[in-house]
Amino acid sequence: MGSPSGPLDLTGVIMDSAAKCPVPHGANTTAGEVATKWWPKALNLDILHQHDTKTNPLGAHFDYREEVKKLDVDALKKDLHALMNDSQTWWPADWGHYGGLMIRMAWHSAGTYRTSDGRGGAGNGTQRFAPLNSWPDNVNLDKARRLLWPIKKKYGNKISWADLMILAGNIAYESMGLKTFGFGFGRADVWHPEKDIYWGSENEWLAPSDHRYENVEKPETMENPLAAVQMGLIYVNPEGVNGISDPLKTAGQIRETFARMAMNDEETVALTAGGHTVGKAHGNGSVANVGPEPEGADIAEAGLGWMNHTTRGVGRDTVSSGIEGAWTTNPTKWDNGYFYLLFNYEWELTKSPAGASQWQPIGIKKEDMPVDVEDPSIRKMPMMTDADMAMIKDPAYRKISERFRDDQDYFSEVFARAWFKLTHRDMGPKVRYLGPDVPAEDLIWQDPIAPGNAKFDVAAAKAKIAASGLSVAEMVATAWDSARTFRSSDLRGGANGSRIRLEPQASWPGNEPERLAKVLSVLEPIASEVSASLADIIVLAGAVAIETAAKAGGVSVEVPFAPGRGDATQEQTDVESFAPLEPIHDAFRNWLKQDYVVTPEELMLDRIQLMGLTAPEATVLLGGLRVIGANHGGSKLGLLTEREGALTNDFFVNLTDMNLVWEPAGENLYKMRDRNNGQVKFSATRVDLVFGSNSILRSYAEVYAQDDNKEKFVHDFVAAWTKVMNSDRFDLS
Repeated sequence: MGSPSGPLDLTGVIMDSAAKCPVPHGANTTAGEVATKWWPKALNLDILHQHDTKTNPLGAHFDYREEVKKLDVDALKKDLHALMNDSQTWWPADWGHYGGLMIRMAWHSAGTYRTSDGRGGAGNGTQRFAPLNSWPDNVNLDKARRLLWPIKKKYGNKISWADLMILAGNIAYESMGLKTFGFGFGRADVWHPEKDIYWGSENEWLAPSDHRYENVEKPETMENPLAAVQMGLIYVNPEGVNGISDPLKTAGQIRETFARMAMNDEETVALTAGGHTVGKAHGNGSVANVGPEPEGADIAEAGLGWMNHTTRGVGRDTVSSGIEGAWTTNPTKWDNGYFYLLFNYEWELTKSPAGASQWQPIGIKKEDMPVDVEDPSIRKMPMMTDADMAMIKDPAYRKISERFRDDQDYFSEVFARAWFKLTHRDMGPKVRYLGPDVPAEDLIWQDPIAPGNAKFDVAAAKAKIAASGLSVAEMVATAWDSARTFRSSDLRGGANGSRIRLEPQASWPGNEPERLAKVLSVLEPIASEVSASLADIIVLAGAVAIETAAKAGGVSVEVPFAPGRGDATQEQTDVESFAPLEPIHDAFRNWLKQDYVVTPEELMLDRIQLMGLTAPEATVLLGGLRVIGANHGGSKLGLLTEREGALTNDFFVNLTDMNLVWEPAGENLYKMRDRNNGQVKFSATRVDLVFGSNSILRSYAEVYAQDDNKEKFVHDFVAAWTKVMNSDRFDLS
């Protein structure tokens, strides 16, 4: 018998090789995420599992912060300066200078930051990955990164992409005459797209702004946590609200958007003007000739996107935003040309060659026109966008613009500081900045904290705390509330600084102001007696309470404690800046400020990720905090123990007990009834029961419910607790 004419599948049946592919379609795409595809309402824990060490090609032991200290900073800067004027034939530089392109790349890397949840920003080099690498607002920034590749290749692991992209923007400004405020290294790269950032619900690029506003006429109604006005934009639509020119309406969106990115009016005008003082926009051609974005491009494009294989598509013929022209007479020079043109001419609305709305000056003098990017003998018409016109049409912006126009030095200083803030806002406190150009000045947006005394008598302090009369629950809740504000997204918040005693935190409902004031009134004298910071004593009190609770549960344990926290002052605390850190929910203390459209368990996942916790760490923490009795307001919901105050695994034992039946009893309220006698034994909420209903979380709960893991539960709880208490202790690493 001869061989079959086609390959055999696993059952031995001959396959038609033309009709049946041996690889499951969608195996490497989102179509392969079967669980979320089939059960879209199921709790998706993927955001807690991203950036696993398996995705890091440098290995688990690679420490970028140590590696960058070996960098020859002067040599790197020299190479970057040389790159600015090294025009490449495959992507020629405008006027022979890549400064504008590099600044836009750095700007758009940093500009995704938003204060609401601290996500976005330049801190980990995610502009290399989808969706950012293919956003409409990031057209042709892939070229900037490819131009930087020889430098990245040369310096290797000593410079991250995240640092290099921002430094390239800094050097670009310096090469054109701006004295920058400084630079800090220390941004470590990630190796996978961010899954935890919500960019909006729209299914199409540049969908109308109406999608993310309750009322597009009222910019403050933009959906939280978003900051950009449309899907795929960094800030606002340069052609106007929904692409319709109206500088005053655009000004309203600019103000709200920049405020959500931590900028005030003066910083907003400085950044707008400073960003448009150099470089140009590109729209000298047909958008129809531009190919797909990087993620949608053919494999032969080698990872690049927006390629034009129909017409020339580079140099003066480049199409990026669709808007065409420079903002100033000398686009490769840091000067006051932006305000000179903006104020000295009347402007009229027109169209670019690509069909985009833009403004052009009326009756401009030839000498005020910039030269062509390739031929200096040709003068070209400058332009302004709707966002630029807003700088003189909005009364507040105009007043600031007039001052900048009349005082170039002041404009340069304000811009340099605003640029530094833009590019460093998500790096956390200044202690994390590395390198020779870190400014000495402490800036309030860096959340400065004076160093604390790391040599006080910890044993004496523990004895005083133990004898203070405070309950285990009071001490644990206060320490937790102090530390839980930490956000791994922008490295703000945390116990260091004891800002829980300052406004606005002292008045947050989630911090139970009355209970907080009572606890602080007891701990403050102890801190004074032992010459320790209150921040340290708050955390130490939590440790004392946990050791007491563990002993009550039959396990002797010592909670690690690292002294050295400091106490911030009210003057060092920007009340408005801290407002977005206010907790509106806390699953760990079983509290919701109000009912939300998002389910409590989804809110919990977001908080777990922001705190930098893993799913197992969150599981053991929630179960432990329940049995200790640390619920907000002393609530008994989810307690699931008859030994309140003892650190035991009772929460998990009772959660997984098949003798208990769960039944709804109200909005976010459930009863756990004894299957045999029908009596209600416990009450619980959704964030309690999800640890028994979600298959992944239940697998962790079962581990801690096992008879042989009682001590493991306590030790794992202590480890996770210590991680939370030390999340903002960058000095320890």
